[in-house]
Amino acid sequence: MDVFCYHRDRVGSTPLRQQLSESHWAYMDAFQDRMIARGPTFTDETLTGSVHIVSLPDPAAARAFAFDEPCYQAGAYRDVLIRRWESLSDRTMYDPSVGSDDSERFLVLGFTVAPTTERVEAPYRPGTIVCGELLSDDGIHVLGAAALVQPAVAGDVRDVLPERHYAAVEVHRWDFGGRR
Repeated sequence: MDVFCYHRDRVGSTPLRQQLSESHWAYMDAFQDRMIARGPTFTDETLTGSVHIVSLPDPAAARAFAFDEPCYQAGAYRDVLIRRWESLSDRTMYDPSVGSDDSERFLVLGFTVAPTTERVEAPYRPGTIVCGELLSDDGIHVLGAAALVQPAVAGDVRDVLPERHYAAVEVHRWDFGGRR
């Protein structure tokens, strides 16, 4: 099963995150062959979180992945969102067709008003790196959607997940993660 995991930083935790960066990367290296996408979110140059979409065997392994992470263990994160992920794009951030230039990239999250069994329409458009549904652990209920995008024009980002379909839509600057 694929899992979307978003650790959100505590305010002021950037120095701790920087101190633990090698531990974080070493931990994530063990999952590299199962990564669909990964990377930090930020405002200006301040870290605000860390996104990982990864294939894991079950919900218990997803919780272990999220809560055993060194920055989480050290208290750098305010909270963590863990959801089963159903890809709508059949791509990864490692796909050769994904742009690797220095254009801005974004994480767009949309949350449904209530759990539903209605499937999300794929919001694919140029600049979409990956997108997918956020599901309950059993995979039955849709709880929202997430997309990693690199739009031609930054103003187009919020429209990736139209607000008329979601109770709330969040937009975060995001960049490719992992060792360079």
